[in-house]
Amino acid sequence: MLLRLIAVGPRQPAWVAAGFQDYARRLPPECRLELTELPLGPRGKGQDALRALSFEGDRMLKALPSDARIVALDERGRSWTSRELAERLAAWMASGQDVALLMGGPDGLAPACKARATEQWALSALTLPHGLARVVVAEALYRAHSLLRGHPYHRD
Repeated sequence: MLLRLIAVGPRQPAWVAAGFQDYARRLPPECRLELTELPLGPRGKGQDALRALSFEGDRMLKALPSDARIVALDERGRSWTSRELAERLAAWMASGQDVALLMGGPDGLAPACKARATEQWALSALTLPHGLARVVVAEALYRAHSLLRGHPYHRD
């Protein structure tokens, strides 16, 4: 199974890429995690934020792998414990279906992306910087996989 984080946003600092790759590298081949980075929509003085959001949504929908389960990362989504995420990961793996995790830019996800999602996941009640959220997703998925394998990474 391929887990693909499709994220809108500017180039991130080196520590973000290193953190994401560290956790992605720990996952086994049968549960790969990859990152697809998409550019921000045009913003600035005189630019309409909704137009930028629509631009980002269009790019994101085009980047979706065919037949993937779509999970929107959204603050209004459901917060999962590590064990609940592990249960979801087990179900995703059993389905044989790839999973696309959608992470919007500064204005969130386009309505069209949310409409395509089968689930909405809230990472935290806190507002997280975009780069940190990428690392949190990777760590959470690695922790969930570790739980499924009985690996001592997760301690109760």
